[in-house]
Amino acid sequence: MSKFPPVILASKSPRRQQLLQLMDVDFRVVLKDVDESFPEGLTPEEVAVYIATQKAEAFDEEVADEVVLTADTIVTIDGEILGKPESAEHAVEMLKKLSGRVHRVVTGVCLLYKGNYNKFFDVSEVFFRKLTDAEIQSYVDEYQPLDKAGSYGIQERIGLIGIERINGSYTNVVGLPTEKVYKQLPRLS
Repeated sequence: MSKFPPVILASKSPRRQQLLQLMDVDFRVVLKDVDESFPEGLTPEEVAVYIATQKAEAFDEEVADEVVLTADTIVTIDGEILGKPESAEHAVEMLKKLSGRVHRVVTGVCLLYKGNYNKFFDVSEVFFRKLTDAEIQSYVDEYQPLDKAGSYGIQERIGLIGIERINGSYTNVVGLPTEKVYKQLPRLS
C-alpha cells in the first residue's frame, strides 16, 4: 500500500488511470477545463511541463492534503510537435509522418502538494517500422485515436505491430512515466 498522500488525478485518460491503479496508488479523478496553448519558442520538454503546470494551477488553493497529479504527453518529430489529431484524416497524416521513422515522446508531469509544484519530464524514443497505408487507415478507422498525442496508443494494435523498439520508459509512451512519479510521491509527505 502507498505511503504518500491520496492523489487527485486531473486527467480523463483511462490509460493514466489504469497505470495508477496498477501502481496501487489511492486516487480520484477530478477534471477541469484548461487552456492547453503554450508560448512560442519552447522546447518540446518545456511545452509538456508548461501544460502540465497549467493544469495543476487550476487546482491551486483548492486542495489541502491531497497531491494533484497532472501530465501532458506530446509526440515530436523533426522539431514538430504532434498533439492530438483534429480529425481522422489528420490522424492518418500524422501516422504516415511517423511511419518508418524514429520519434520522441515527451511527458511533462506536475505534482502539486501544499502549494509546492514538483515538475519533471521524461523522454522516450520510439522506432516505428514502415507501415502500409492500409494498416494506418484500418487502425484509425477501428481505434479512432483522436484523443492521443501523435494519433496512436502504444498499447493498441498499431503499437503492437508497428513499434520495433523503444529507448526509454514504456509507460512514458503510454502517457505517464510511472517510475519517476513513484519515485517523487514519497518525497512529498
